[in-house]
Amino acid sequence: MIKRLLLLISRIIVGTVFCFSGYVKVVDPLGFTYKVEDYLASMGTFMAQLTPLAFTVALIIPAIEFIIGISLLFGIRLKEGSWAAALMMVFMAPLTLWIAIFNPVHDCGCFGDALVISNWETFWKNVILSGLIAIIFIFLKEHRSKISIKGQWLSIIYAFIFSVGLSFYCYKNLPIIDFRPYAIGTDIIKSMEIPDGAEPDLYDIKLVYEKDGIQKEFTLENYPKTQDWTFVDQHSVLVKKGYEPPIHDFSMDTDEGDLTEMVLTDTSYTFLFISYDLKLADKSKSKEFNDIYNYAEKHNYGFYAMTSSVQEDIDKYIKKDKAEFPFVLSDKITLKTIVRSNPGLVLIKDGKILNKWHYRNLPKFNAPLENSELGKTKEDNTSKTIIISLLLIGIPLLIFFITDKFLLNRRD
Repeated sequence: MIKRLLLLISRIIVGTVFCFSGYVKVVDPLGFTYKVEDYLASMGTFMAQLTPLAFTVALIIPAIEFIIGISLLFGIRLKEGSWAAALMMVFMAPLTLWIAIFNPVHDCGCFGDALVISNWETFWKNVILSGLIAIIFIFLKEHRSKISIKGQWLSIIYAFIFSVGLSFYCYKNLPIIDFRPYAIGTDIIKSMEIPDGAEPDLYDIKLVYEKDGIQKEFTLENYPKTQDWTFVDQHSVLVKKGYEPPIHDFSMDTDEGDLTEMVLTDTSYTFLFISYDLKLADKSKSKEFNDIYNYAEKHNYGFYAMTSSVQEDIDKYIKKDKAEFPFVLSDKITLKTIVRSNPGLVLIKDGKILNKWHYRNLPKFNAPLENSELGKTKEDNTSKTIIISLLLIGIPLLIFFITDKFLLNRRD
C-alpha cells in the first residue's frame, strides 16, 4: 500500500510538472524558439549554425514533455514514459547545472514566461524531479494499467497531435494565453514604475588608485581623498539583483529624441507596427498595414513603426512597401516580447494595451475606434482558454478509456 502511494504521489508531481512545462511552451512556440536560439548562440560558433532548427526543436521538446506528463499522470505506457522522463533529466540536469554556473542566459525558459525562476532554482528543480523519477522506477512493478496496450498508444498519439496542433495554431495566430509583461490590458506606464522602498541592485564596487607607481583597490568607504593618490579605474560586480519592474526596456527613439513618454501619455489611440527585424518581416500584408496607417491619419490617431533594424533596412522597407508611417527604434528583445508576429500590430491608449493582432489576422478598420468594439480592451479569456484546453485533452482521453473498457473489454 505504501509503495503504491509513493508511486502515485511521485507520478502526480512529476507528471504535473511535465504537463505544465510542455503546455506553457506549446502555447508560445515562437517564445521557446527564441530561447532555443539563445541557447545555441551561447554554446559557440558550431552550435549557432544549428539555429535554423530552433523552431523544429521548439515544437518537438514541448510535445515530448507534454506526452511524458500525460503518461505519468494517467499511468499509460508508464514504463516508456518513465524512461523518457529519466533520459530528459540525464540531458537537462547537467545542462541546467552548466547554465547555473556560467549564466549564459538570463533564465532557462523551462516554464516559458508563465513562471520565471532562477537558473539555480531550475537546476535544483531538476534534481528533485530526478529523485522522484527514481522512486517511480523503484516501484514501477506496483503499477497495473487497466487500459489495453492499443488504448494506451492511442492516448499517447492523441496527446502528441494535440500539442503539435496547438503549437501550429499559436504560431499561425498569437499565443492563446499571453504570459508576457505586454499582455492585453497591461498599463505600460504602471508596469514601468518602481514602487517606493523597492530594493535596488546591490553592487560590490572597487576603486583603483595609484601612488608612487603602485596601484591599490579601495572601497567607497575607505578610498583615499588626498591629492597624492590618482584615480585609475572602477570595477563594479553585481552582488544581488534588486527589484526590476515587469516592463523596464520599452523605448521609442528617433534622431529628434525619445518619444516614449509622449506616446504613452497620449489620451487618444495609437497603433504600433512591430517588427524586430524588417529583413525577416512577412511582406504579404504590407498593403493592409498601409491602409491602417491611412485610416489612423484620417481619424487623427497615432501610428508608429517600432523596429530594431538598421537605417539601411528601414529605407529599403519604406521604398519597397511604400510605407509612409514614421519609424522609431527600440530593443530587439522587447519587440519580440510585445507581440509574437513579425510584423504585428498593437493598439494602445493612455499607455494601456487594448489589443494585438498577428499580421495574418488584421481586422478591417472603418468606423472611428471610439464607436467600435475594436477600440475597447479585448476581454481576458485566460481562464476560459485553460478550461477549454483541459477539456480538449481530457474529454478525448476519457472517451478512449471508456471505449477501451466497455466496448473493447479486452487486454492486448
